[in-house]
Amino acid sequence: MTGMRWSRVPWCVGRAFVVTRAAFLRRSPVPPAPARHAFRHREGVGRRSLAVSRLVLTWTLPLLAALGGVQVARADTDVLRIGIITDMSGQYSEGNGEGSVAAAQIAVEDFGPTVLGKRIEIISADHQNKPDIASTIVRNWIDTKGVDVVAEGVNSAVALAVQAVTRERNKIFLISGAGSSDLTGKSCSPTSVQWTYDTYASSNSTAKALVARGARSWYFLTADYAFGHALERDAARAVEAAGGKIVGKVRHPFSNPDFSSFLLQAQSSPAQVIALANAGSDFANAIKQAHEFGLSQSDKIMAALQVTLTDSASLGLEVVQGALFTDSFYWDRTPETRAYAERFYARRKAMPTAYQAGVTSALTHYLKAVQAAGTTDSAAVMAKMRETPVNDFFAQGGKVRLDGRMVHDMYLMRFKKPSQSKGKWDLYELVATVPGDEAFRPLNEGGCPYVRN
Repeated sequence: MTGMRWSRVPWCVGRAFVVTRAAFLRRSPVPPAPARHAFRHREGVGRRSLAVSRLVLTWTLPLLAALGGVQVARADTDVLRIGIITDMSGQYSEGNGEGSVAAAQIAVEDFGPTVLGKRIEIISADHQNKPDIASTIVRNWIDTKGVDVVAEGVNSAVALAVQAVTRERNKIFLISGAGSSDLTGKSCSPTSVQWTYDTYASSNSTAKALVARGARSWYFLTADYAFGHALERDAARAVEAAGGKIVGKVRHPFSNPDFSSFLLQAQSSPAQVIALANAGSDFANAIKQAHEFGLSQSDKIMAALQVTLTDSASLGLEVVQGALFTDSFYWDRTPETRAYAERFYARRKAMPTAYQAGVTSALTHYLKAVQAAGTTDSAAVMAKMRETPVNDFFAQGGKVRLDGRMVHDMYLMRFKKPSQSKGKWDLYELVATVPGDEAFRPLNEGGCPYVRN
């Protein structure tokens, strides 16, 4: 893989495994630096108090709007409102969810409680992995709550629906949890940035690495929704471009508990590699059941194309040891990532996933762009985001392209053996650094209409 910067870790493919509540909108006061107690997150607020607050908002906002919206408009001029749309109750909640809200709070704490004289406020909601619910929530946020920027958006079907709303309403969408490369391809938006990873980058390096080591025939076990389809498509192209071939595929339902029939089909195929084009609990269930069936001890390679730190910690290294995969962030990679992870762990008692770290990085870049532009106007802020390099704990020399792709280095990783691990979160070792321009799809190949025009 031309351009990779290899770490001093010996190669051993062996068994290769390679994700990413009924939703009331909830306000999340932003915790500032220690001296600013007025904005601290109020952990002790009771359910009754929150219920009363929601009831008051439910009745008051429509009334104010009926009176001409004067008071609502005045309030909104004093606030920059961030909306975190995420999965708080489903299969992606551990790697995203409340942790993504905490990640947003860290960004605001670092930047300061105000920008351009506006108080920064975070609200959040559970999209329940349903695109229609997500788009309704976000449309309501923009139209009645004055949300300036929407962030996170795990689940590609959800993100595509939300992106359609933010494009229509001319609001910025910072995508950290969703991976479909269509978000910066045929469905791109001039007001969106896909920050953390995408299906092209996640699958490309892993597929090339395995084919280069003789694993040329592939069978796909794919989640049957937008993310899985895109992951399979992008990985298959990488396999074929490297000289490999696809010998079969099967698609499973989203949030599927039983993979036995799918794994048996894959096992009976002539493929050398069984590639898992899924994430979250689907990835965890598939890997666990493959291990129970003895597939990980067979001559077939289980290749996981999207890995989430929290799922890996839950599975344990006995199940996934020796696996190759590609990720955009690992908490223990540099002194800067470790410092960030320490702060995140203090809040969540878990290390941050790439998606959660991406929320902090993306929102920090956005707030700096608002400050530099002197306005919250989406076009002006997007222009500043594109012209300003990303240099922080998440990425060095990152750049926001015209299609909305934030291009940064990706990392080819391998799961450690249990004997190498020093604790629950000590899971990965770096095999190679993949430069961003090699990891991500070239700008002219994505089909983004805004680039063509």
